[in-house]
Amino acid sequence: MGTVQSIEAAVQALPPADLSEFRAWFADFDGAAWDQQIERDGSNGRLDALAQEALSDYESGSAREL
Repeated sequence: MGTVQSIEAAVQALPPADLSEFRAWFADFDGAAWDQQIERDGSNGRLDALAQEALSDYESGSAREL
């Protein structure tokens, strides 16, 4: 059995209280991983084109408030 399958089996076997605790932990873990990826992408210029496009839309008046 592979690692992912082992993790899946372990998660499926958790009692409800432990599953709830795991969900909360994983949400925090996943959010932190996402934040780190965005930070890396921003630092190395991968988001520059998107930022420029957004600024151009704003300056041309074609952007709208969310």
